[in-house]
Amino acid sequence: MSHPLIIPMAAHVALAAFLYALLTVARAPKIWGIGQRADGSNPWAAMEPRISANLSNQFEWPLFFHAACLILLRSEPAGLSLALAWTFIAGRVLHSLVQILTGNVRLRGIVFTINFLAVLGLWAIIVLAAL
Repeated sequence: MSHPLIIPMAAHVALAAFLYALLTVARAPKIWGIGQRADGSNPWAAMEPRISANLSNQFEWPLFFHAACLILLRSEPAGLSLALAWTFIAGRVLHSLVQILTGNVRLRGIVFTINFLAVLGLWAIIVLAAL
């Protein structure tokens, strides 16, 4: 039987895949001429840099999430770690929505704190178990 932490890890992979697809759509008018406005402009032009930046963000702090989950797969039954993992995923989705749709840096920082604390919680479980 697989460990329940696999599902939130896969959810983050799915989020990254969705962002790749969204970025492809956002770049299509400029690169392939698909979806251009009548004047030839890209309707996604303002949003494309935010999608790209958010996709890059999926390979920064989330690295520590995946590393913690891999360690916990071997040593800790699901419980608090599973709740923290799903909190991280919810925070990642909210972070993506805020960054892509609003560009509100202050709100994005507040939402990022959810992700940050969830991963620190996972690492606290690991460290406490090692003591």
